[in-house]
Amino acid sequence: MQRRKFLKAGVAGAAAAATLATPAIAQDKREWKMVTAWPKNLPGPGVAAQLLADRITTLSGGRIEVKLYAAGEIVPGPGVFDAVSEGTAELYHAVPAYWGSKSKGILLFGSQPFGLRADEQFGWMQHGGGQALYDEMYGRFGVKPFLCGNSGPQWAGWFRNEINSVEDLKGLKFRTTGLASEMATKLGMAAEAMGGPPMFQALQTGALDAGEFIGPWTDSALGFYQVAKNYYWPGVGEPSSAEECGVNAKAYEELPEDLKQVVSLACESLYNPVWTEYTTKHAQSLKTLVSEHGVNVRKLPDDVIAAMGKAAEEVVDELRQNDDELVKRITESYISYRDLVGGYMTYADNGQMNARASVMGY
Repeated sequence: MQRRKFLKAGVAGAAAAATLATPAIAQDKREWKMVTAWPKNLPGPGVAAQLLADRITTLSGGRIEVKLYAAGEIVPGPGVFDAVSEGTAELYHAVPAYWGSKSKGILLFGSQPFGLRADEQFGWMQHGGGQALYDEMYGRFGVKPFLCGNSGPQWAGWFRNEINSVEDLKGLKFRTTGLASEMATKLGMAAEAMGGPPMFQALQTGALDAGEFIGPWTDSALGFYQVAKNYYWPGVGEPSSAEECGVNAKAYEELPEDLKQVVSLACESLYNPVWTEYTTKHAQSLKTLVSEHGVNVRKLPDDVIAAMGKAAEEVVDELRQNDDELVKRITESYISYRDLVGGYMTYADNGQMNARASVMGY
């Protein structure tokens, strides 16, 4: 009899405990909105954004359930930074190149003309003091930033007509973003910022003469080869282009420590997979562009590259003289890391790649 009472009491106690635990579990669950600068599942950045949303949800055990909204579903693509800053959404997926109107210093965290490659960009963040500066700058706007991918080297772009000299660039209506647009302006180009689908329409109607977006994989999906057949390299304006996740700082600070780690590690763990997927799919797509779509792959003339280099130096010099002390510190940190690692690459990656090219032809 006593044993039966004990068992009944134990069952009742367990049921009561379960009843009490359920609200606690429910209270520990968060539903976060991710707004993006991309069409849903756009090859490249749209795919990467969904991967990040899914990874945060999975690694958190569902305690943070992230629902992705494509550009225009809640806010337009250019509005995602403000949406997160103001708390309309908890996080966004985009690129730093879109936020230059807020501070020129932000642009360095995404790409720099003649600047860091994808691995070097991540190295600056992790080992060169870049993340602390990244946090300080975005903290002004109530955003906690993380790099979460990279498209690798971008292309110089799609041109309706061939480019044979620096003179051919003058007056050219050209789509680009970030510091690359400042470099283009110094060369006499009329730089315009717009998304991928509007760029296609502008090339089609002649409102643009040329434009760059990302690289063969994403560019193929957007159909640029249908309206411009000359595809130029190297993309010295963006030797790499980092993708970022911006989290509302208040929402981030309210997370328990383990969930902060989940968000951070979800972003960091996707950097290399996203970058290497771009590299693989770019290579595959370039073959298709040439063999099936008649695209002319052309190298920029040496004098054009040299002129771009001179313009890029002017852009960085202006950042060093910026009125904002934080922008100056970001710029000096970037230059210091670029020169340090760039000098080493002469013997390491660059040396190896040059040796391979001399023997294998690629």
